[in-house]
Amino acid sequence: MKNISYRVALGGIVSALCLLCMFLAGIMPALYLLLPMAAGTLMMIIAEEVSISWAWLTYISVSLLSMFVTADKEAALIFIILFGHYPILRIYLHKIKFTLIRFILKLLIFNICAISYFYVTVFIFGMRQMLEDMNDFGKYGALILLAVGNLIFVLYDFNLGSSYHLYLKRLLPKFRKNT
Repeated sequence: MKNISYRVALGGIVSALCLLCMFLAGIMPALYLLLPMAAGTLMMIIAEEVSISWAWLTYISVSLLSMFVTADKEAALIFIILFGHYPILRIYLHKIKFTLIRFILKLLIFNICAISYFYVTVFIFGMRQMLEDMNDFGKYGALILLAVGNLIFVLYDFNLGSSYHLYLKRLLPKFRKNT
């Protein structure tokens, strides 16, 4: 187990990088989905290097700070509800041995989070424009957007796995060699 100063320092660095991603989402609105995904990916470093409980604390701190600091509140909500906690939950999900059950649970978690995100943005934050935008797609607009979201999520999950292996095999040995 690493000492407390290492935990705090790494948590601060990862939190700063996550907040930078969230801040950049306000500057570059075209990346309002990609930057919360990148910030969520950084949570894996805390979970691997320190502990899962420390990763949850980092997620909570970044979530609270991103609501206050970032200009793009929609990107902050995307991080909080969709992509910030998933890399930590993914660790628990990968303990399930059956691949099909694990995949179904991942999609179930994403769909619950995506529907929660929709209701939070429309009914709590009053972004009624989302309802009007879905009417442009016709009768099945919400289902089409959810299907596209599931496709994006599957790609995100695959990229999380690739990023995790890249971190373990390439980056971590270089960091360990220098310390």
